[in-house]
Amino acid sequence: MSTILLRNGRIVNRGQIREGDLFIRNGRLEQVGGQLDRRAAIELDLAGKHVLPGIIDDQVHFREPGLTHKAEIYTEARAAVAGGVTSFMEMPNTRPPALTQELLADKYARAAACSLANYSFYMGVSNDNLEEVLKTDPQSVCG
Repeated sequence: MSTILLRNGRIVNRGQIREGDLFIRNGRLEQVGGQLDRRAAIELDLAGKHVLPGIIDDQVHFREPGLTHKAEIYTEARAAVAGGVTSFMEMPNTRPPALTQELLADKYARAAACSLANYSFYMGVSNDNLEEVLKTDPQSVCG
């Protein structure tokens, strides 16, 4: 089991900043508190550094499929994670736009294969795809 202990961080959460420790096991936050009585394989002192919650970006334009010379899901998700974004919601303005269940499923498959962040996609709406929109499970899209 991989364990990490982050000590003395300035933890930003729910509008407050408190100094404390974070214990992580197998990539998941397990415990937060002041001066935790724990040991870990990796221990880092974060004195003077802020620990922020992950950011959710609810409107991204990753351009895949169709415009991959501009960006791809992998490259943009990697950049997002480097900047603290843990989840993204991608707009349907790709080529072709995500106006059908098949095209939407393709985007999910692409993200499943390479995204480093959590993801969801918007279903595109046009004058010609009402049938496709009505087939969409609201739980499967972010909008």
